[in-house]
Amino acid sequence: MLKLACFGAGRIGQVHATNAAAHPDVDLVYLVDPVDTSTRNALATQTGARIVTPQEVFDDPQIDGLIIASSTDSHADLLLKAAQAGKAVFCEKPISLDFALTRRVVAAVEAANVPCMMGFQRRYDTSFRAVQKRIASGASGPLEQLTMSSRDPSPPPRSYVETSGGMFRDSTIHDVDMARFLLNEDIATVYAVGSCLISEDIGAAGDIDSLMVTLTTPSGRMAQITACRRGPMGYDQRLEALCAAEVLAVENQPQHQMTIARPEGKTTAAPENYFIERFRQAYRDEIHAFVDLIRDGTAPLAGIRDGYEAQRLVEAALVSCQTGAPVAFGADWQPAQEDAHGPA
Repeated sequence: MLKLACFGAGRIGQVHATNAAAHPDVDLVYLVDPVDTSTRNALATQTGARIVTPQEVFDDPQIDGLIIASSTDSHADLLLKAAQAGKAVFCEKPISLDFALTRRVVAAVEAANVPCMMGFQRRYDTSFRAVQKRIASGASGPLEQLTMSSRDPSPPPRSYVETSGGMFRDSTIHDVDMARFLLNEDIATVYAVGSCLISEDIGAAGDIDSLMVTLTTPSGRMAQITACRRGPMGYDQRLEALCAAEVLAVENQPQHQMTIARPEGKTTAAPENYFIERFRQAYRDEIHAFVDLIRDGTAPLAGIRDGYEAQRLVEAALVSCQTGAPVAFGADWQPAQEDAHGPA
């Protein structure tokens, strides 16, 4: 049995802790969350994990791996400590809102050669993965254009926005990661525009709630991301890949498969409520992949370098949005230090 510890008992921490505890080859030994104590206590009871301090986790040589699902501002420190302790680690995005610190963390993790997996769960979604596999097989011909819609059912509260790092770093990082996953080519240019059209609270926090990002590769292939903090149809996660031989598409996943047919037309179910429901199985598969990484070294679909590259891309998108100009994006591109903090 692999012995794991989970940091964080909030929304995503509950998902990962529950999935880890349900895995037949995992003993979820520890749970750490000094802030959300009521949720933490309930989650500990549910999973059988012991509530401990962070230091107790790092001092225990029997712990095989860590799940970092705590607040964003804790990720970097925990990753550095995991590297120092030689612990395998699964970490939710982003690595840090401070890009200089992100670079330092990535260097430390890679130097320590600890197994590390980033929480880009969309890579493990059955439908998105099927698109990636078909493109990679060559059956579709070369991918030429990629179009993605990414819309939340409702805007987050201002308190969340103020600590999230902004829409690009908090949400669009998933979309640019999926673009990288499917394009399988370096990005040459990044162009982004954004507005605050929906929520005055988000605008007052200095952020945007609506954006579009265009990514172009050196060969001229394109990815277009349309994102919004409010989708009138609900949680909207669609994708279309225009390839030379065929078009691949992923539609929204309905809450159920029942349809109602009447003379005036046919009605189908609404999309899944939000990301927890939409990617329910993908989150389970992530934990299985983390177990495989620790147990036999199976490479995950998203490692620490993928987290770094996705973060570089959203930093470039933010710069483009702020300046109104495309960003020439190469392997050496880095954001200016003054651009690498805070909301958009």
